Amino acid sequence: MNNIMRIYNTLTRKKEEFRPIEKDSVGLYTCGPTVYNYAHIGNLRTYIFEDIFKRVLLYNDYNVKHVMNITDVGHLTSDEDEGEDKIDVAVKREKKTPGEIAAFYTKAFKEDLSRLNILQPDIWCKATEHIADMIKLIQKIEKNGYSYIGKNGNVYFDTGKFANYEKFAGLDLENLQSGARTEIDKEKKHPGDFVLWFSTKGSKFKGHILKWNSPWGEGWPGWHIECSAMSMKHLGEHFDVHCGGIDHIPIHHTNEIAQSEAATGKKWVNYWLHGEFLVMKQDKMAKSAGNFVTLKTLIESKYEPLAYRYMCLNTHYRKKLNFDWEGLESAQNALSTLKENIRILKETDDTKTDQEKTASYKAKFLKAINDDLNMPKALEAVWKLIREEKNIAGKDKLKILTDFDKVLGLNLGKAESTTKISKEIAELINKREEYRKQKNWARADLMRDKLLEKGIVLQDTAKGVIWKKK
Repeated sequence: MNNIMRIYNTLTRKKEEFRPIEKDSVGLYTCGPTVYNYAHIGNLRTYIFEDIFKRVLLYNDYNVKHVMNITDVGHLTSDEDEGEDKIDVAVKREKKTPGEIAAFYTKAFKEDLSRLNILQPDIWCKATEHIADMIKLIQKIEKNGYSYIGKNGNVYFDTGKFANYEKFAGLDLENLQSGARTEIDKEKKHPGDFVLWFSTKGSKFKGHILKWNSPWGEGWPGWHIECSAMSMKHLGEHFDVHCGGIDHIPIHHTNEIAQSEAATGKKWVNYWLHGEFLVMKQDKMAKSAGNFVTLKTLIESKYEPLAYRYMCLNTHYRKKLNFDWEGLESAQNALSTLKENIRILKETDDTKTDQEKTASYKAKFLKAINDDLNMPKALEAVWKLIREEKNIAGKDKLKILTDFDKVLGLNLGKAESTTKISKEIAELINKREEYRKQKNWARADLMRDKLLEKGIVLQDTAKGVIWKKK
Protein backbone atom coordinates (compact mmCIF):
# COMPACT_ATOMS: atom_id res chain seq x y z
CA MET A 1 0.00 0.00 0.00
CA ASN A 2 1.16 3.55 -0.73
CA ASN A 3 2.53 4.93 2.53
CA ILE A 4 2.84 8.57 1.45
CA MET A 5 0.85 10.54 4.00
CA ARG A 6 0.70 14.30 4.36
CA ILE A 7 -0.38 15.82 7.66
CA TYR A 8 -0.61 19.35 9.00
CA ASN A 9 2.14 19.82 11.58
CA THR A 10 1.35 22.51 14.16
CA LEU A 11 5.09 22.70 14.87
CA THR A 12 5.82 24.09 11.37
CA ARG A 13 2.34 25.42 10.53
CA LYS A 14 2.30 23.54 7.24
CA LYS A 15 1.30 20.27 5.66
CA GLU A 16 4.22 17.85 5.51
CA GLU A 17 4.98 14.36 4.28
CA PHE A 18 4.86 12.04 7.25
CA ARG A 19 8.17 10.29 7.89
CA PRO A 20 8.38 8.30 11.13
CA ILE A 21 11.64 7.90 13.03
CA GLU A 22 11.55 4.15 12.36
CA LYS A 23 10.48 3.13 8.87
CA ASP A 24 7.45 0.99 9.73
CA SER A 25 6.63 2.02 13.31
CA VAL A 26 4.99 5.06 14.89
CA GLY A 27 5.11 6.28 18.49
CA LEU A 28 1.85 8.14 19.22
CA TYR A 29 0.89 10.02 22.38
CA THR A 30 -2.57 11.48 22.82
CA CYS A 31 -3.62 13.66 25.74
CA GLY A 32 -6.22 11.74 27.73
CA PRO A 33 -9.02 12.85 30.06
CA THR A 34 -8.91 14.49 33.45
CA VAL A 35 -11.21 12.07 35.23
CA TYR A 36 -13.26 14.35 37.45
CA ASN A 37 -16.45 14.43 35.36
CA TYR A 38 -18.02 12.91 32.25
CA ALA A 39 -16.41 13.73 28.92
CA HIS A 40 -18.59 15.98 26.77
CA ILE A 41 -19.02 15.47 23.04
CA GLY A 42 -16.59 18.32 22.35
CA ASN A 43 -13.90 16.32 24.16
CA LEU A 44 -15.00 13.21 22.28
CA ARG A 45 -14.64 14.93 18.91
CA THR A 46 -10.91 15.18 19.66
CA TYR A 47 -10.71 11.47 20.49
CA ILE A 48 -12.58 10.62 17.27
CA PHE A 49 -10.09 12.65 15.20
CA GLU A 50 -7.18 10.95 16.98
CA ASP A 51 -8.78 7.57 16.35
CA ILE A 52 -9.11 8.38 12.64
CA PHE A 53 -5.43 9.34 12.54
CA LYS A 54 -4.44 6.10 14.25
CA ARG A 55 -6.64 4.09 11.88
CA VAL A 56 -5.09 5.83 8.86
CA LEU A 57 -1.63 4.94 10.14
CA LEU A 58 -2.71 1.29 10.54
CA TYR A 59 -4.35 1.35 7.08
CA ASN A 60 -0.98 2.44 5.70
CA ASP A 61 0.60 -0.64 7.31
CA TYR A 62 2.41 1.16 10.13
CA ASN A 63 2.83 -0.51 13.49
CA VAL A 64 1.48 1.96 16.04
CA LYS A 65 2.39 2.17 19.72
CA HIS A 66 -0.33 4.37 21.17
CA VAL A 67 -0.05 5.82 24.67
CA MET A 68 -2.83 7.79 26.41
CA ASN A 69 -2.70 9.29 29.88
CA ILE A 70 -5.32 9.39 32.61
CA THR A 71 -4.98 12.61 34.63
CA ASP A 72 -6.05 11.77 38.18
CA VAL A 73 -4.11 14.54 39.96
CA GLY A 74 -2.64 17.98 39.27
CA HIS A 75 -4.93 19.50 36.64
CA LEU A 76 -6.24 22.73 38.14
CA THR A 77 -9.50 24.38 37.17
CA SER A 78 -7.35 26.73 35.11
CA ASP A 79 -5.10 25.10 32.52
CA GLU A 80 -2.33 27.12 34.14
CA ASP A 81 -1.44 27.37 37.86
CA GLU A 82 -4.64 28.83 39.29
CA GLY A 83 -7.76 27.46 40.91
CA GLU A 84 -8.35 24.12 42.61
CA ASP A 85 -7.31 20.64 41.54
CA LYS A 86 -10.21 19.27 39.50
CA ILE A 87 -10.09 15.99 41.41
CA ASP A 88 -10.42 17.91 44.70
CA VAL A 89 -13.44 19.73 43.26
CA ALA A 90 -15.07 16.40 42.39
CA VAL A 91 -14.30 14.98 45.85
CA LYS A 92 -16.13 17.90 47.48
CA ARG A 93 -18.99 17.63 44.99
CA GLU A 94 -19.59 13.89 45.29
CA LYS A 95 -18.26 13.10 48.79
CA LYS A 96 -16.04 10.28 47.51
CA THR A 97 -12.32 9.58 47.70
CA PRO A 98 -9.98 10.69 44.88
CA GLY A 99 -9.51 7.03 43.93
CA GLU A 100 -13.25 6.44 43.71
CA ILE A 101 -13.74 9.59 41.62
CA ALA A 102 -10.96 8.66 39.20
CA ALA A 103 -12.10 5.04 38.87
CA PHE A 104 -15.73 6.00 38.20
CA TYR A 105 -15.02 8.58 35.49
CA THR A 106 -12.25 6.51 33.91
CA LYS A 107 -14.75 3.67 33.47
CA ALA A 108 -17.33 6.09 32.02
CA PHE A 109 -14.74 7.49 29.59
CA LYS A 110 -13.71 4.04 28.37
CA GLU A 111 -17.39 3.16 27.84
CA ASP A 112 -17.79 6.28 25.69
CA LEU A 113 -14.78 5.26 23.59
CA SER A 114 -16.26 1.81 23.11
CA ARG A 115 -19.65 3.19 22.05
CA LEU A 116 -17.93 5.42 19.49
CA ASN A 117 -15.86 2.48 18.21
CA ILE A 118 -12.63 4.26 19.14
CA LEU A 119 -9.65 1.91 19.28
CA GLN A 120 -8.18 1.61 22.76
CA PRO A 121 -4.58 2.77 23.29
CA ASP A 122 -1.89 0.16 23.73
CA ILE A 123 -0.90 1.73 27.04
CA TRP A 124 -3.06 3.60 29.55
CA CYS A 125 -0.90 5.53 32.01
CA LYS A 126 -2.29 7.05 35.20
CA ALA A 127 -0.55 10.13 36.56
CA THR A 128 -0.64 8.84 40.15
CA GLU A 129 1.28 5.73 39.09
CA HIS A 130 4.14 7.75 37.52
CA ILE A 131 5.05 10.19 40.29
CA ALA A 132 8.61 8.81 40.53
CA ASP A 133 9.09 9.36 36.78
CA MET A 134 7.90 12.96 37.12
CA ILE A 135 10.27 13.65 40.01
CA LYS A 136 13.21 12.26 37.98
CA LEU A 137 12.31 14.47 35.02
CA ILE A 138 12.07 17.58 37.23
CA GLN A 139 15.50 16.72 38.64
CA LYS A 140 16.93 16.66 35.10
CA ILE A 141 15.38 20.07 34.41
CA GLU A 142 16.79 21.36 37.69
CA LYS A 143 20.27 19.96 36.93
CA ASN A 144 20.25 21.72 33.55
CA GLY A 145 19.45 25.06 35.19
CA TYR A 146 15.90 25.60 33.93
CA SER A 147 14.05 25.70 37.26
CA TYR A 148 13.89 27.68 40.50
CA ILE A 149 12.07 27.40 43.82
CA GLY A 150 9.71 30.08 45.05
CA LYS A 151 9.28 31.12 48.69
CA ASN A 152 6.00 29.23 48.60
CA GLY A 153 7.97 26.03 47.98
CA ASN A 154 6.73 25.54 44.41
CA VAL A 155 9.27 24.45 41.78
CA TYR A 156 8.91 26.65 38.70
CA PHE A 157 10.12 26.23 35.12
CA ASP A 158 12.12 29.31 34.07
CA THR A 159 10.82 30.16 30.58
CA GLY A 160 13.27 33.05 30.32
CA LYS A 161 16.12 30.55 30.02
CA PHE A 162 14.48 28.46 27.30
CA ALA A 163 15.17 29.87 23.83
CA ASN A 164 12.11 30.22 21.57
CA TYR A 165 9.65 29.32 24.32
CA GLU A 166 7.02 31.40 22.57
CA LYS A 167 7.52 29.92 19.08
CA PHE A 168 5.16 26.92 19.17
CA ALA A 169 2.14 28.93 20.31
CA GLY A 170 3.15 32.20 18.66
CA LEU A 171 3.09 34.02 22.00
CA ASP A 172 3.99 37.70 22.22
CA LEU A 173 6.19 37.63 25.32
CA GLU A 174 7.18 41.31 25.10
CA ASN A 175 3.58 42.37 25.54
CA LEU A 176 2.60 39.61 27.93
CA GLN A 177 2.37 41.35 31.29
CA SER A 178 2.54 39.56 34.61
CA GLY A 179 -0.93 38.29 35.37
CA ALA A 180 -2.13 38.47 31.74
CA ARG A 181 -2.47 34.69 31.46
CA THR A 182 -3.18 33.97 35.13
CA GLU A 183 -3.80 35.74 38.35
CA ILE A 184 -0.56 37.35 39.53
CA ASP A 185 1.81 34.87 41.17
CA LYS A 186 4.46 37.04 42.80
CA GLU A 187 6.82 34.08 43.00
CA LYS A 188 7.20 33.88 39.21
CA LYS A 189 10.16 35.54 37.50
CA HIS A 190 8.31 35.70 34.16
CA PRO A 191 4.55 35.66 33.44
CA GLY A 192 4.87 32.47 31.37
CA ASP A 193 6.72 30.49 34.06
CA PHE A 194 4.79 27.44 35.24
CA VAL A 195 4.80 25.02 38.16
CA LEU A 196 6.64 21.71 37.85
CA TRP A 197 5.97 20.68 41.46
CA PHE A 198 3.37 22.17 43.79
CA SER A 199 4.27 22.42 47.45
CA THR A 200 1.96 22.13 50.43
CA LYS A 201 4.27 24.64 52.18
CA GLY A 202 2.29 27.62 50.94
CA SER A 203 -1.06 28.28 52.61
CA LYS A 204 -2.86 28.29 49.26
CA PHE A 205 -2.57 24.51 48.70
CA LYS A 206 -2.23 23.15 52.24
CA GLY A 207 -5.53 21.35 51.91
CA HIS A 208 -4.66 19.48 48.72
CA ILE A 209 -5.78 15.88 49.19
CA LEU A 210 -3.20 13.92 47.17
CA LYS A 211 0.45 14.53 48.02
CA TRP A 212 3.82 12.79 47.89
CA ASN A 213 7.29 13.28 49.34
CA SER A 214 9.90 14.72 47.00
CA PRO A 215 13.36 16.36 47.07
CA TRP A 216 11.50 19.71 47.33
CA GLY A 217 9.22 18.66 50.16
CA GLU A 218 5.70 17.33 50.28
CA GLY A 219 3.52 18.15 47.28
CA TRP A 220 2.29 16.91 43.91
CA PRO A 221 3.22 17.33 40.22
CA GLY A 222 2.08 20.11 37.93
CA TRP A 223 -0.21 19.04 35.10
CA HIS A 224 2.25 19.76 32.30
CA ILE A 225 5.10 17.64 33.67
CA GLU A 226 2.80 14.63 33.82
CA CYS A 227 2.42 14.22 30.04
CA SER A 228 6.13 14.76 29.41
CA ALA A 229 7.17 12.16 31.98
CA MET A 230 4.62 9.54 30.96
CA SER A 231 5.19 9.87 27.21
CA MET A 232 8.97 9.58 27.67
CA LYS A 233 8.53 6.60 29.98
CA HIS A 234 6.68 4.63 27.31
CA LEU A 235 7.85 6.13 23.99
CA GLY A 236 11.35 7.42 24.73
CA GLU A 237 12.89 10.90 24.75
CA HIS A 238 12.20 11.40 21.02
CA PHE A 239 9.06 10.10 19.34
CA ASP A 240 6.86 10.70 16.31
CA VAL A 241 3.46 12.24 17.07
CA HIS A 242 1.66 14.08 19.88
CA CYS A 243 -2.05 14.86 19.43
CA GLY A 244 -4.62 16.88 21.32
CA GLY A 245 -7.21 19.63 21.15
CA ILE A 246 -6.37 23.04 19.72
CA ASP A 247 -6.94 24.62 23.15
CA HIS A 248 -3.76 22.91 24.40
CA ILE A 249 -1.45 24.79 22.01
CA PRO A 250 -0.90 28.07 23.92
CA ILE A 251 -0.21 26.62 27.38
CA HIS A 252 -0.14 22.87 27.94
CA HIS A 253 1.68 21.75 24.82
CA THR A 254 3.98 24.77 24.75
CA ASN A 255 5.00 23.99 28.33
CA GLU A 256 5.43 20.30 27.55
CA ILE A 257 7.87 21.10 24.74
CA ALA A 258 9.87 23.55 26.85
CA GLN A 259 10.32 21.27 29.86
CA SER A 260 10.95 18.12 27.80
CA GLU A 261 13.62 19.67 25.61
CA ALA A 262 15.16 21.48 28.57
CA ALA A 263 15.53 18.10 30.28
CA THR A 264 16.99 16.18 27.34
CA GLY A 265 18.69 18.89 25.29
CA LYS A 266 17.15 17.58 22.06
CA LYS A 267 14.00 17.68 19.96
CA TRP A 268 11.14 15.89 21.68
CA VAL A 269 8.30 15.31 19.16
CA ASN A 270 8.42 15.52 15.35
CA TYR A 271 4.73 16.07 14.52
CA TRP A 272 1.94 17.77 16.43
CA LEU A 273 -1.70 17.35 15.36
CA HIS A 274 -4.54 19.37 16.88
CA GLY A 275 -8.30 19.08 16.47
CA GLU A 276 -10.56 22.13 16.31
CA PHE A 277 -13.42 22.92 18.67
CA LEU A 278 -16.95 21.62 18.63
CA VAL A 279 -19.13 24.70 19.06
CA MET A 280 -22.70 25.39 20.11
CA LYS A 281 -24.05 28.74 18.94
CA GLN A 282 -20.49 29.84 18.06
CA ASP A 283 -19.08 29.13 21.54
CA LYS A 284 -16.54 26.45 22.38
CA MET A 285 -18.22 23.52 24.14
CA ALA A 286 -16.83 23.41 27.67
CA LYS A 287 -17.81 22.19 31.12
CA SER A 288 -16.69 25.48 32.65
CA ALA A 289 -19.11 27.41 30.43
CA GLY A 290 -21.99 25.07 31.20
CA ASN A 291 -22.76 24.52 27.51
CA PHE A 292 -21.89 20.88 27.10
CA VAL A 293 -23.65 17.69 26.05
CA THR A 294 -22.54 14.18 26.93
CA LEU A 295 -22.76 11.03 24.82
CA LYS A 296 -25.28 9.73 27.33
CA THR A 297 -27.50 12.71 26.48
CA LEU A 298 -27.43 11.72 22.79
CA ILE A 299 -28.26 8.12 23.60
CA GLU A 300 -31.16 9.15 25.86
CA SER A 301 -32.38 11.30 22.96
CA LYS A 302 -32.55 8.10 20.84
CA TYR A 303 -29.48 8.71 18.70
CA GLU A 304 -26.86 6.08 17.96
CA PRO A 305 -23.40 7.00 19.26
CA LEU A 306 -22.02 6.22 15.79
CA ALA A 307 -24.33 8.88 14.34
CA TYR A 308 -22.22 11.40 16.23
CA ARG A 309 -19.06 9.77 14.86
CA TYR A 310 -20.54 10.08 11.35
CA MET A 311 -21.34 13.73 12.04
CA CYS A 312 -17.69 14.34 12.96
CA LEU A 313 -16.46 12.60 9.79
CA ASN A 314 -18.35 15.13 7.69
CA THR A 315 -16.18 18.05 8.84
CA HIS A 316 -12.39 18.19 8.58
CA TYR A 317 -10.72 17.86 11.97
CA ARG A 318 -9.00 21.26 11.59
CA LYS A 319 -12.31 23.08 11.06
CA LYS A 320 -14.80 24.07 13.75
CA LEU A 321 -17.83 21.79 13.88
CA ASN A 322 -21.14 23.41 14.79
CA PHE A 323 -23.29 21.05 16.82
CA ASP A 324 -27.06 21.24 16.69
CA TRP A 325 -29.79 18.61 16.94
CA GLU A 326 -30.88 19.09 13.34
CA GLY A 327 -27.36 18.26 12.17
CA LEU A 328 -27.26 15.18 14.37
CA GLU A 329 -30.64 14.08 12.99
CA SER A 330 -29.23 14.39 9.45
CA ALA A 331 -26.19 12.36 10.46
CA GLN A 332 -28.42 9.66 11.98
CA ASN A 333 -30.50 9.48 8.80
CA ALA A 334 -27.40 9.34 6.61
CA LEU A 335 -25.92 6.54 8.73
CA SER A 336 -29.22 4.60 8.51
CA THR A 337 -29.21 5.03 4.74
CA LEU A 338 -25.62 3.83 4.55
CA LYS A 339 -26.44 0.76 6.67
CA GLU A 340 -29.44 -0.02 4.51
CA ASN A 341 -27.30 0.09 1.38
CA ILE A 342 -24.85 -2.28 3.08
CA ARG A 343 -27.72 -4.68 3.88
CA ILE A 344 -28.86 -4.66 0.27
CA LEU A 345 -25.33 -5.26 -0.98
CA LYS A 346 -25.12 -8.32 1.27
CA GLU A 347 -28.13 -9.77 -0.53
CA THR A 348 -26.92 -9.16 -4.10
CA ASP A 349 -25.58 -11.94 -6.28
CA ASP A 350 -24.37 -9.99 -9.34
CA THR A 351 -20.93 -10.86 -10.67
CA LYS A 352 -19.95 -8.01 -13.03
CA THR A 353 -16.85 -6.26 -11.73
CA ASP A 354 -14.47 -3.85 -13.47
CA GLN A 355 -11.14 -4.34 -11.70
CA GLU A 356 -9.86 -0.96 -12.93
CA LYS A 357 -12.88 0.74 -11.38
CA THR A 358 -12.33 -1.16 -8.14
CA ALA A 359 -8.71 -0.01 -8.01
CA SER A 360 -9.72 3.57 -8.80
CA TYR A 361 -12.07 3.77 -5.81
CA LYS A 362 -9.44 2.38 -3.49
CA ALA A 363 -6.99 4.95 -4.83
CA LYS A 364 -9.48 7.81 -4.33
CA PHE A 365 -10.15 6.76 -0.78
CA LEU A 366 -6.46 6.36 0.06
CA LYS A 367 -5.64 9.72 -1.52
CA ALA A 368 -8.31 11.42 0.60
CA ILE A 369 -7.34 9.90 3.95
CA ASN A 370 -3.63 10.46 3.30
CA ASP A 371 -4.27 14.13 2.52
CA ASP A 372 -4.32 15.29 6.13
CA LEU A 373 -7.22 12.98 7.03
CA ASN A 374 -9.70 14.43 4.54
CA MET A 375 -12.65 12.38 5.73
CA PRO A 376 -15.36 14.44 3.97
CA LYS A 377 -13.61 13.59 0.68
CA ALA A 378 -13.31 9.95 1.72
CA LEU A 379 -17.08 9.83 2.41
CA GLU A 380 -17.70 11.23 -1.08
CA ALA A 381 -15.89 8.20 -2.51
CA VAL A 382 -18.04 5.92 -0.32
CA TRP A 383 -21.34 7.36 -1.52
CA LYS A 384 -20.26 7.53 -5.15
CA LEU A 385 -19.31 3.85 -5.03
CA ILE A 386 -22.71 2.94 -3.58
CA ARG A 387 -24.94 5.13 -5.71
CA GLU A 388 -23.28 5.66 -9.05
CA GLU A 389 -20.97 2.77 -9.77
CA LYS A 390 -22.61 0.13 -11.97
CA ASN A 391 -19.45 -1.71 -13.03
CA ILE A 392 -18.60 -3.23 -9.64
CA ALA A 393 -20.53 -6.21 -8.31
CA GLY A 394 -22.44 -5.78 -5.07
CA LYS A 395 -20.35 -8.36 -3.23
CA ASP A 396 -17.18 -6.56 -4.33
CA LYS A 397 -18.62 -3.19 -3.30
CA LEU A 398 -19.24 -4.72 0.09
CA LYS A 399 -15.62 -5.88 0.33
CA ILE A 400 -14.37 -2.41 -0.59
CA LEU A 401 -16.66 -0.69 1.91
CA THR A 402 -15.68 -3.12 4.65
CA ASP A 403 -12.06 -2.30 3.88
CA PHE A 404 -12.79 1.45 3.99
CA ASP A 405 -14.51 0.96 7.34
CA LYS A 406 -11.14 0.07 8.87
CA VAL A 407 -10.67 3.86 8.78
CA LEU A 408 -14.27 5.09 9.05
CA GLY A 409 -14.93 2.99 12.15
CA LEU A 410 -18.70 2.82 11.58
CA ASN A 411 -18.97 -0.95 12.06
CA LEU A 412 -20.41 -1.36 8.58
CA GLY A 413 -19.51 -5.02 8.35
CA LYS A 414 -21.38 -5.90 11.54
CA ALA A 415 -24.20 -3.39 11.77
CA GLU A 416 -27.69 -4.06 10.51
CA SER A 417 -29.97 -1.30 9.34
CA THR A 418 -32.50 -0.25 11.97
CA THR A 419 -35.00 0.70 9.25
CA LYS A 420 -35.14 -1.75 6.36
CA ILE A 421 -36.31 -0.84 2.88
CA SER A 422 -36.79 -3.03 -0.14
CA LYS A 423 -34.29 -3.38 -2.95
CA GLU A 424 -36.83 -1.66 -5.25
CA ILE A 425 -36.96 1.45 -3.04
CA ALA A 426 -33.16 1.53 -2.71
CA GLU A 427 -32.89 1.43 -6.51
CA LEU A 428 -35.39 4.31 -6.83
CA ILE A 429 -33.38 6.39 -4.33
CA ASN A 430 -30.15 5.73 -6.19
CA LYS A 431 -31.80 6.33 -9.59
CA ARG A 432 -33.09 9.71 -8.40
CA GLU A 433 -29.58 10.61 -7.24
CA GLU A 434 -28.25 9.77 -10.72
CA TYR A 435 -30.87 12.05 -12.32
CA ARG A 436 -29.92 14.85 -9.93
CA LYS A 437 -26.26 14.48 -10.92
CA GLN A 438 -27.34 14.71 -14.57
CA LYS A 439 -29.50 17.76 -13.71
CA ASN A 440 -32.49 15.94 -15.13
CA TRP A 441 -34.84 17.58 -12.65
CA ALA A 442 -38.07 16.30 -14.20
CA ARG A 443 -37.10 12.64 -13.84
CA ALA A 444 -35.59 13.31 -10.40
CA ASP A 445 -38.90 14.80 -9.24
CA LEU A 446 -40.75 11.81 -10.71
CA MET A 447 -38.60 9.45 -8.63
CA ARG A 448 -39.21 11.57 -5.53
CA ASP A 449 -42.98 11.37 -6.08
CA LYS A 450 -42.84 7.60 -6.55
CA LEU A 451 -40.91 7.26 -3.31
CA LEU A 452 -43.35 9.51 -1.47
CA GLU A 453 -46.19 7.25 -2.62
CA LYS A 454 -44.29 4.35 -1.07
CA GLY A 455 -43.89 6.21 2.22
CA ILE A 456 -40.29 7.37 1.79
CA VAL A 457 -39.43 11.03 2.40
CA LEU A 458 -36.18 12.33 0.88
CA GLN A 459 -34.02 15.16 2.16
CA ASP A 460 -31.31 16.69 -0.03
CA THR A 461 -28.26 17.83 1.92
CA ALA A 462 -24.82 19.16 1.04
CA LYS A 463 -23.48 15.65 1.65
CA GLY A 464 -26.08 13.91 -0.53
CA VAL A 465 -29.58 12.55 -0.15
CA ILE A 466 -30.87 10.92 3.02
CA TRP A 467 -34.25 9.31 3.59
CA LYS A 468 -36.69 8.37 6.29
CA LYS A 469 -40.08 6.71 6.48
CA LYS A 470 -43.19 8.87 6.80
